[in-house]
Amino acid sequence: MKPLRLAVLGNPVAHSLSPRIQRAALAYAGIEGTYVRRRVDPDGMQRAAADIRSGRLYGANVTMPHKGLAARLADDRSPEAQRCAGANTLWMEGGRLRAHTTDPDGVRFAWDHAGLPEDAPVLLLGAGGAAAAALAALDGRECRVSARREEAARALVSQVNPDAPLIGWGKGVPGAVVVNATPLGMAGDNLPSGVLDEAVGLLEMAYGQGETPAGVLLRSRGFPVAPGELMLVGQGVASFAIWTGVDVPPEVMLAALDEQGSEPAATDSP
Repeated sequence: MKPLRLAVLGNPVAHSLSPRIQRAALAYAGIEGTYVRRRVDPDGMQRAAADIRSGRLYGANVTMPHKGLAARLADDRSPEAQRCAGANTLWMEGGRLRAHTTDPDGVRFAWDHAGLPEDAPVLLLGAGGAAAAALAALDGRECRVSARREEAARALVSQVNPDAPLIGWGKGVPGAVVVNATPLGMAGDNLPSGVLDEAVGLLEMAYGQGETPAGVLLRSRGFPVAPGELMLVGQGVASFAIWTGVDVPPEVMLAALDEQGSEPAATDSP
């Protein structure tokens, strides 16, 4: 079997820790291969899709802002990708480019690993692709949605879960776990204080440099917090299984995140 060539596609992508965890998975599975960052614009996404079709790339993860485009470029979309209108995993199967989103797997893993309460209501912040994946993952839970653009929030719930009520931006839900599907916090900025006043837990879907202010605050109050790195591991394990058929223990990827060392810079799409 020739070495697998894998990549994460996005813009920005230089911060991505996916190469670190996926290289650890390749080593654990004894599979020869590479996993690199590729900074791409929409045209670069088209070229990456062509590379997967031709075999130049074996598969790819997709991050902001191209998940919707990734789904549209595929020949076949999984039910989850159709429901979320986006995909984070691309590969060839049966001569067809396939798209799936493993982000709901990431949400469920992060929730369980952090010990977030199973019976608490949920306050979901955001109305983009990450919020769609979270809403899909949280089927069966009492979930309210809040976004700065109400029309976007309405479109989200109509697409994913029409039963989810909307609440105003900045308002809290007593006893709720806050799921932050916005970029707020990645650069050290704060969530609206009202959403955290009565929260009993936090799940961050993105990650930056260090813990977010919201995470620091909730931990100081003694509540469980799932950082974005847990989301990354959960979705990464599921993507690796799709590409290789190997179920890598999450601990392999979690250990890789703890390792220090520099990462190669992102490359432009060839």
